[in-house]
Amino acid sequence: MGQPTNHRNPTSAYVHFPWCLKKCPYCDFASGAVRREQVAHEAYAGAILTELEARPTRDRTLVSVFFGGGTPSLWDPAALGRVLAAIRGAFDREVDDLEVTVECNPTSIDARRAAALREVGVNRLSIGVQSLDDERLRFLGRLHDADGALRAVRGVAEVMDRVSGDLMFGMPGQTADDFADEIDRLLDTGVEHVSAYSLTIEPETQFGALHRKGKLPLALEDDVADTFERAREVFAAAGFTHYEVSNYARPGAAARHNRHYWRGEDYLGLGAGAVGALDGRRYKNDPRPEGYLATPAAAEVFEERLTATERVQEALMLGLRTDEGIAFGPVERRTGLDPRRGREDVIAKRAASGDLVVRDERMIVPHARWLALDSIVADLF
Repeated sequence: MGQPTNHRNPTSAYVHFPWCLKKCPYCDFASGAVRREQVAHEAYAGAILTELEARPTRDRTLVSVFFGGGTPSLWDPAALGRVLAAIRGAFDREVDDLEVTVECNPTSIDARRAAALREVGVNRLSIGVQSLDDERLRFLGRLHDADGALRAVRGVAEVMDRVSGDLMFGMPGQTADDFADEIDRLLDTGVEHVSAYSLTIEPETQFGALHRKGKLPLALEDDVADTFERAREVFAAAGFTHYEVSNYARPGAAARHNRHYWRGEDYLGLGAGAVGALDGRRYKNDPRPEGYLATPAAAEVFEERLTATERVQEALMLGLRTDEGIAFGPVERRTGLDPRRGREDVIAKRAASGDLVVRDERMIVPHARWLALDSIVADLF
């Protein structure tokens, strides 16, 4: 289990890259399709530097940087490196062995590009494999095939020590055995981390529109639950820790950036469509690249001040997804509220039934109850 940072005002940085080669039908992130030659490499880097100058970074400790999207591996490594250097320079302090992650697709990463990213300071890559079955990849609208995905992961692993792969389950016709085979094939590449998550139908997507029309086949809930349980068995046999509902890692290889989110700590959001949360204030930037590029220092289109109660609820919702659970002391220091107060009866009832474990000033949902997590958290709100 990873340990929380002990640095003053620990803060992560998230940089959103709003372009990809093709918009996947299940994706509701702020991204749009673009041809490679249309990417505004330097202009976008310059806009993010302008926004960064207007953000509060002093008296904070940088604990991780994550480039997400979209497909940030489409970004010229030199431009991405210029942004990374500026972020590191904007903070007064940073942790030793800073984790710097870039999301990739198999069609936009290879050993040569991975080496270029490593040269500018990137030390972790997260590759959107999604499936190792060609028919399911076509269903998901992906541009790569299974062999191409495996080649990309193996090529990257030759030059980058820390590599993660994404896999999806819960697709029509997919069995638990099918997914177990995909996990084994991905683990054979030597990845240290896997995000394995169920297909979710988001309303504002192509899949969402098809679902409303009754034209999208879906997996049965029982099959999804069976696959979730089988996946955990396969990862455990391979020595991977199930450290968050949808994430597995070799010992010591959990994503530090995501751990930071799930602990409810502050994060700086930069770029078109980025979301940030600093000192109880959450904001979102203009998701339109053209709008963001025009006014990067005043790009916010939404902000809200979270109440202490809302911050406690978010801590419960996020923290209980992990094997760490939530630590009462840090939540109370951030919010001024003891997360147990007013929930004593629910906590006692859920603990008696085995849904919660409370010990050492910490509350955890045991692995065996993770399929019931939504119900448990709803009870605590």
